[in-house]
Parts: sequence; C-alpha cells; structure tokens
Amino acid sequence: MRSLGLDLGERRSGVAISDPQGMLATPLTVLDSEDEDALIDAILELVERHGAERIVVGLPRRLDGECGRQAGKVTAVADKLLLRAKKSGIEDLEVKLWDERLSTREAQRLMVDTGGRGQKLRSGSKKGARHHSFRAKARVDAIAAAVILQGYLDSVGGG
Repeated sequence: MRSLGLDLGERRSGVAISDPQGMLATPLTVLDSEDEDALIDAILELVERHGAERIVVGLPRRLDGECGRQAGKVTAVADKLLLRAKKSGIEDLEVKLWDERLSTREAQRLMVDTGGRGQKLRSGSKKGARHHSFRAKARVDAIAAAVILQGYLDSVGGG
C-alpha cells in the first residue's frame, strides 16, 4: 500500500512517499501551507497522482506527550483532508495521525550525516544565504515527512 507522509507547518509542509509495497519512505516535495484550502487540494492531487491509499500526518506532541495548540491545528487539517477526499470521490483514503516528536531534529541529523549542509545553511550571512536557508529548511521539511512516514511504516511492518 502506497502512503504519503506529511509534516504540516505554518509556512511549508513537507511531503514524503512510500514505495508501492509500503516499506520505504522517501522525501517527495514541499508545499506552501499558508492557504489551507490550496494545501489540501495539492495533497489530494498528490494522492491521486501517486495512487496513495493512506496519509500519515505528523502530530506535534510536546516532549511530555501532551497535545498543544499546534496539534489541534494539525488534527483539524487532517479532518478537513479526509472530508474533502470523500467529497472528491476518494473513498478509501486512510488518514492517520502519528507522533512526530523530534522528527525535524532527526531530519537535520540525517542531512548532516549524509553530507547535507543542514545547519550551516540555516544561519549564513553571505550573499544568497537567505535563498539557501529557505532551500535547506524546505529540504528538512520533506526529510522530516519521510522520518514520520518511515516511523509509521516500521511500526506496522510495511503495507
């Protein structure tokens, strides 16, 4: 079963996709999150394009496990996503919430470990650093979505 993973953010949302067998997550893209309706439309377009049957949405819990204000926002978007999917004729889509604690930190660590420039691009002051910083942050968002999705896939043993 092919799945999409989402790391929803205020400005950007990272998206990852699994292989058709539902075993391996890979970063896919980053979407603009500022217009919620446009974000949901873009996610559903990816669902249809890639034949995804499940969306795993990262739920931002506090370190103590409690849900805060941002978790409420994410839950609301996940609910709207499922409702809009049904209205669009995508009947069999599952939407799962998955604990995303520390997924962004893990994504940054993975970037550094694999030769990415992660943190160095975040705080540069050279000409063009702002553009590089945005690209690095966007890449971290997509990797964080893959970390979220891979955690879910591992927990269910794939597919």
